[in-house]
Amino acid sequence: MEIDLSTLIIRYRKWIVICFFLFALIGALAQTTVQVNYNLVDYLPPDAPSTVAMDISEQQFTDSVPNATVMIRDVSIVEGLDYQSKLEALEGVSGVTWLDDVLDVKIPLEMAEQGVVDSYYRDRNALLFLRIEQGKEAKVLDRIYGIIGEENAVAGEAVNTAIAQKMAFKETMFATAILIPIILIILLLSTQSWIEPLFFLTTIGISILINFGTNIFLGDISFITQSIAPILQLAVSLDYAIFLLHSFSEHRKTAFNPEKAMKLAIKESFPSIAASASTTFFGFFALTFMNFGIGADLGLNLVKGIFFSFISVVLFLPAFTLTFYRWIDRTKHRTLVPNFKTFGTRIYKLGKPMLLLILLVIIPAFFAQSRTTFLYGVNDQPEYTRAGRDQMEIESVFGKQTPVVLMVPKGDIAKEEALVSAIEEHPEVTGIDSYVKLIGSAIPLEFIDSNVTAHYYSDQLARIIIHSETDVESKETFSFLDDIKRIVHTYYDETYLLGESVSLYDIKHTVERDHRIVNFLTVTAIAIVLLITFRTVSIPVILLFTIQSSVWLNLAVPYFMNTSIMYLGYLLINTIQLAATVDYGILFSETYRTKRRTMSAKQAVIQTTNEKFIAIFISASILSTVGFVLWLTSSNPIVSSVGLLIGRGAFLAFTMVVIVLPTIFVIFDRYIERTTRKENFYKES
Repeated sequence: MEIDLSTLIIRYRKWIVICFFLFALIGALAQTTVQVNYNLVDYLPPDAPSTVAMDISEQQFTDSVPNATVMIRDVSIVEGLDYQSKLEALEGVSGVTWLDDVLDVKIPLEMAEQGVVDSYYRDRNALLFLRIEQGKEAKVLDRIYGIIGEENAVAGEAVNTAIAQKMAFKETMFATAILIPIILIILLLSTQSWIEPLFFLTTIGISILINFGTNIFLGDISFITQSIAPILQLAVSLDYAIFLLHSFSEHRKTAFNPEKAMKLAIKESFPSIAASASTTFFGFFALTFMNFGIGADLGLNLVKGIFFSFISVVLFLPAFTLTFYRWIDRTKHRTLVPNFKTFGTRIYKLGKPMLLLILLVIIPAFFAQSRTTFLYGVNDQPEYTRAGRDQMEIESVFGKQTPVVLMVPKGDIAKEEALVSAIEEHPEVTGIDSYVKLIGSAIPLEFIDSNVTAHYYSDQLARIIIHSETDVESKETFSFLDDIKRIVHTYYDETYLLGESVSLYDIKHTVERDHRIVNFLTVTAIAIVLLITFRTVSIPVILLFTIQSSVWLNLAVPYFMNTSIMYLGYLLINTIQLAATVDYGILFSETYRTKRRTMSAKQAVIQTTNEKFIAIFISASILSTVGFVLWLTSSNPIVSSVGLLIGRGAFLAFTMVVIVLPTIFVIFDRYIERTTRKENFYKES
């Protein structure tokens, strides 16, 4: 006798429930051992120029590139040296560079190179450059505050990382605390039981814990993945649970035996759940092909998340529901949503004007979304925070000093001196810290203190630190780096650049290459799933046009508002919005095709809108709410940018599906029938 899956679920439901709760507990414990990486640079490809330069620098020089600056106000040289000693003694600080590392502080400062002195000591204000070990930024920052007090300042890349470390977990918990009640309220609109929404959240919550527990095999995850993936998994996969329990509730009306009703529900809802999960799964899978590791890290977690959500809905939810279905029966309530039986006719009247409007704006939107100005890293901290105020105070005294470290082959002092002179002529350069600038080419290296020369020379390389007045990241900054590369390559063939700006420059070029391949793979993967699902060419093309149009409209908004967006958010939303919201179109299309076999095209779209409007609205409102809450609660610009794009994108996709898609189906009705295998649409007399 053949036993199907639903029979096994019913037979072993208690064991299934126990096993899933046990797996969730193990996952919750395991994820506490997973490290969170806050350094975007670590996700650059190993062959990226800045990554190669960093590896070589660590091999050649004992002191690495500074990632923080500390300004001490109104101090003498002796007092500055005392602060330097205190900061060097901190656990997690691998080195502090100040005046004594680049010149002999025993001689009068008036006799030293004034440009070098001004980079470290100006108007009795000392500027110290720190190297803080990766992963220890938050603890070290607190200790630095304890040493320097409120009157002094600290800024830099390590400060931004420390703030991200402190805020990421708190903000995720805060966002979750806001979202859960809102999602519960939204789910109550789609159910007739006070307890049923808890079944949905329990199922997906268990899958999230299992998913993040499996990250123990990866070792670490990015802070973006930690902030976005669990909330996004919840928003995207709740639909699967809603599909199943809605079907179960409908079959309970005719099949009084709960076990029989669940068997029918699994059989009926499985194709829709599988189709929705497949499009989302393969859409997110495209992210794993990114060269920039953040996308691959997030993509892998979302792919795992969709898989575990699918397994939880198919196995755990039926078993859990049959074990506790009496709770649903005891907490029944009347329908809380209004009747939409005439809503489809009203929406249908808006379809043609809306489609005409979309056709008029879609081409400008397509070009506008590719001309938006982008950011690639974590920008300056807000002025109302201490980090933001500290940065402004440092810049007010020492100006903008964005350092770029240049390494060239050692040996030709004259060539090195000519190179430094050429770089100095660039209008953006405010100072250069190098041996030939500080000491000159006339004095042999062996006559100089080894502590000073070690700062500038290794066995094979000469190190030159270029200070510019450009921002850490801007169009002008990247243009400046291109200029420096052109100047350097007129003197040397083998050169290396590193620094925060250089890393962001590499991130920019890496994700721009990723954009093309990820978009192609996303669209191709979803198109194949839609072709298999609908067995036709026309419906996948129509659905992809509908959802992709909403993506272009979403990404064009920043251009018309003259605002910049994070390029990583731009890249991710192309995949996330398409993969997450195409489910609305699948649900509408499946119902339309079924109804089209018994009624006209116009009647079919109206009836489909009447029946599926609330289901699509619930799904879109949850995803949109998740996005907007991430936008409002996150201080990290990458997470905030992705949240805003998701929130706005879900709303636009919902609008396109419920208003524009019905009109497109009516216009192309005959074409859909002719291009669909074994399709017999109703013929009007």
